[in-house]
Amino acid sequence: MLNRLSISNYALINSLDIRFDSGLNIVTGETGAGKSIILGALSLILGQRAERQYFFNEDRKCVIEGVFDLSGYTLQDFFVAEDLDYDPETIIRREINSDGKSRAFVNDTPVTLQVLKALAEKLIDIHSQHATLQLNTPAFQLLVLDSVAQNQALRQQYTHQFHVHRKAWARLEALREATQQANAEADYHQFLYDELEAARLEADEQERLEQEQRQLEHAEEIKRGLINALYALRDQEINALGLLRETQQQLQQAERYLPALGEQAARLQSSLIDLKDLGEELSRTEQEVLLDEGRLTEVNERLSQLYALQQKHHVSSVTELITLRETLHGQLHARSADEAEIHRLTDEVAGLKAALLKRAAELSEARKGAIPMVEKTVSEILHTVGMPNGVLRIVLQPLGTEAMKESGGDDIQFLFTSNKGQDPQPVGKVASGGELSRLMLAVKSLVAQTSALPTIVFDEIDTGISGEVALRVGEIMERLGGDMQVIAITHLPQIAARGRSHFKVYKAESSGKTVTGMMPLQPADRVLEIAQMLSGAEPGEAAMQHAAALLNNQA
Repeated sequence: MLNRLSISNYALINSLDIRFDSGLNIVTGETGAGKSIILGALSLILGQRAERQYFFNEDRKCVIEGVFDLSGYTLQDFFVAEDLDYDPETIIRREINSDGKSRAFVNDTPVTLQVLKALAEKLIDIHSQHATLQLNTPAFQLLVLDSVAQNQALRQQYTHQFHVHRKAWARLEALREATQQANAEADYHQFLYDELEAARLEADEQERLEQEQRQLEHAEEIKRGLINALYALRDQEINALGLLRETQQQLQQAERYLPALGEQAARLQSSLIDLKDLGEELSRTEQEVLLDEGRLTEVNERLSQLYALQQKHHVSSVTELITLRETLHGQLHARSADEAEIHRLTDEVAGLKAALLKRAAELSEARKGAIPMVEKTVSEILHTVGMPNGVLRIVLQPLGTEAMKESGGDDIQFLFTSNKGQDPQPVGKVASGGELSRLMLAVKSLVAQTSALPTIVFDEIDTGISGEVALRVGEIMERLGGDMQVIAITHLPQIAARGRSHFKVYKAESSGKTVTGMMPLQPADRVLEIAQMLSGAEPGEAAMQHAAALLNNQA
């Protein structure tokens, strides 16, 4: 439960520290005094997003801190799961800077808003007058049944199985779609692969062929050049080799008189040998160069094939064509693997679906078992709060195996009537505002008895009721406060008199600024506050006596 709420620099609040009772806490105050500000501050430590307009003083950060007594509520597993330090007296703090950025802490450990909200759901239920709209939502109606039936563990198991099944089903559908598309393209891909495979591609083939093509296209020029070179080197009457031999003879004669020329003569001899070898090589090369029109045609055709394949597949090299060929081969090979995976996933999804349907059936049976108790208890409470003919009927229908939801396999509807002889109709169609408030109170009272929720906040749910009905509502809230902590923001004196603790929210002037404050009321102050709620700012003696009587009746 919430032991203490501290608020600093929030909206119209400069500084505030409130200690709550473990039972029924009443919060009253004039319209516009700031009751909603207190509730807004509490919402921030429960994970609501922060905004810049929350600041009383823009030069300081806003800090809101709640001290909660968690003893007896078995929340240790949550703290372990979120890697938080557990303490029976847990402190939740929210700090908001002037730029709107905020930080949240649980026992001084930073946490995300997601974690904060998850913890808040286990600590406090805030019920406002607008929350009566929940009564007509299947999600809330199922939550009521599951709470009364103690289905928390069963529903958690079902929800987990539901998501596992949905993920497996999504994988199967995606694979089927991909396989269907692949099958539609398979013949074309097979044709492309076969065409590339038949081409017998080699990575460096194009470069070799292009070089051979150039040689074949210029074979006549090459042959002419080689013949001319051989003619100059050895074949014409005055040729290079002949001149070198003559030079060699001259050196040999001179060497007899100048031995130092021996080295130059040797070098010339070596050159003659190299030139002879060169001549023989050029002669062989000249003989190998052929004017082969047939081979040129073959090369041109092969290159045309390679160029056409590259243009067709929008690539620029044979290497890329080979890569494409391997990719197509992999895709074609994967088809058979995908078909096997589809069969495996189909069996897996069928097994998960069977297990899910079994869990959903267990959940439905538990819900059906809780319906009589919910209908009976809510009707009894409705009778207590001035609706003697109030009847709640719960209709649970199976959704069908193909329409399962995250909440289970049930479609639910709350039917209600407050008039004798009138058939119950959907809640949203027949209940007035006051009737909805009392019906929601009855439902919340029942849920509170079957859940381990430490605290419930009622924010002006007394709309549309007064007199004797308000007395009965106050009694129910008082009884509820015996099982859990209740914080009730109210305008009705009949309800305010039932509180174990009573707080007044007020506005005052401080240093030229309007500030909101909140103070606990002592017994004498409570009489005056309730008398003012009965008759106005200046209550008479009758109002004071009536207020005292209400408080005495409560005592």
